[in-house]
Amino acid sequence: MTSRHLNKVRALTAAAIAFIAIPMSFTAHAEDAAAPPAAAVSAPAVLPDPTVEQRVADLEQYFQNMAPGVAGDVKWGSKIASVPGPGHNGWLMTCAALVLFMTLPGLALFYGGLVRKKNVLSVLAQCLGCAGMVTVIWWAVGYSLVFGKSFDSPFLGGTEFFFLKGVTSAPNTDYCAWVSQNVFAMYQLMFAIITPALIIGAIAERMKFSAIMLFIAIWMFAIYIPMAHMVWGVTGLMNGVWNGAAKIAAIDFAGGTVVHMTSGWSALVLCIILGKRLNFGKEKMSPHSMVLCMVGTGMLWVGWYGFNAGSSLAADGISANAFMTTTLAAATAGFVWAIMEKVLKGHASILGMCSGVVAGLVVITPACGFVDATGAMIIGVLAAIVPYIFVMYVKGAVGYDDALDTFGVHAVGGTLGAILTGVLATSSVNGNLTEVNTYAATNGLAKLVANGGLLGQQLMAVGITLVISIVGTVVIAMIVKAVIGLRPTPEAETMGLDISDHGEEGYDF
Repeated sequence: MTSRHLNKVRALTAAAIAFIAIPMSFTAHAEDAAAPPAAAVSAPAVLPDPTVEQRVADLEQYFQNMAPGVAGDVKWGSKIASVPGPGHNGWLMTCAALVLFMTLPGLALFYGGLVRKKNVLSVLAQCLGCAGMVTVIWWAVGYSLVFGKSFDSPFLGGTEFFFLKGVTSAPNTDYCAWVSQNVFAMYQLMFAIITPALIIGAIAERMKFSAIMLFIAIWMFAIYIPMAHMVWGVTGLMNGVWNGAAKIAAIDFAGGTVVHMTSGWSALVLCIILGKRLNFGKEKMSPHSMVLCMVGTGMLWVGWYGFNAGSSLAADGISANAFMTTTLAAATAGFVWAIMEKVLKGHASILGMCSGVVAGLVVITPACGFVDATGAMIIGVLAAIVPYIFVMYVKGAVGYDDALDTFGVHAVGGTLGAILTGVLATSSVNGNLTEVNTYAATNGLAKLVANGGLLGQQLMAVGITLVISIVGTVVIAMIVKAVIGLRPTPEAETMGLDISDHGEEGYDF
């Protein structure tokens, strides 16, 4: 390179630094009144001003999704330490919208199409009810109890973020260096909304709206909040990636245990306690609109990219890998399910293909950021075979009325995914599973992954999730039954929940 070219490169580098640093300095001043993120509280009161090389290092940290202001043991007063990174922040806002899209309208249409037409509005109302009530809980105490740390507990977070106090546009560096904490909080809210909404599928057409809302309100506190903290909180019992003191070094990238196992196993218990729908097995109860079901499935698939790829909490290489593995598993499972139906039943149904796609999405969820393309293909095949067996054979043999196959797809799929993650996870696609991540080095996760010993940790996490979900659901259901009752009257159930609960009909013809 000639000296003239070298001078041009230097001039362009200096201009880029000035261009980025000036607007970021204004943003930093605007955030001066906000509470600093947790990591900044423990930092020295005065750090040296950064050199030009350190300011360039800060920019490199942004592209690598690493915290600014530190390199090894050297720290400096970074000008962008409490400023959200535009690319990562924008990606997570998009992902938050995609995850909400999964519930409204994705899950609502998927489940709505599968019920009889006299109950379609009841499903939509239950999804809307979840979105509203869970948001209030999340604002008041939920976010803090999951992602706070003032309790210093492996089971619950803390009180520091009650009513979203101090949850500003500055990042909470306990979780992500470049994403605003308010964006992070809203992203996690969308997970909290869709999880209890999944339960609706198993008890569709036979549980009062008021009983469902009361059940979910208690369920959030008794099951979802402690489970989410244990798996994703920085002091969580089973957070192998980000808690060096985790007693169980398990991994769950986007919610195999937290979302699908808790909702799926709770759904099974609740549908058994409720009993079967009136005239179940005596009259036809086929889906009223496979068109709505197919449209809802497509929306779920699209939204799931926010669910899985967004769980990297950055627009980085791990997110890109999750995007790829999610696609491979979903498409493969849908195709394999169709092949099995064609061979075993003589036709490949739309319902079967939709079920296969959703099963593939469920099973890849805990693994998507930890497995490679081959692992995703293995998961896709097994995601079709195992849930198919439960949906087509086990349900009929045992005799429970899992109306929309929530247990067969989400509980079985989530459990399978958690186990397969322990078998297929590889550090080649996620450096957080190596000893470069000090947390994984401290709690032994890195050695477990390297030596093929992660399965035992995953099985322990599965066992704890099963106990909490099953026992908790039995207790909650008994409480709700004693207080307001679970089921509508036989007359109301025969008429349909649209009229009896909401005084409306889905179709005026």
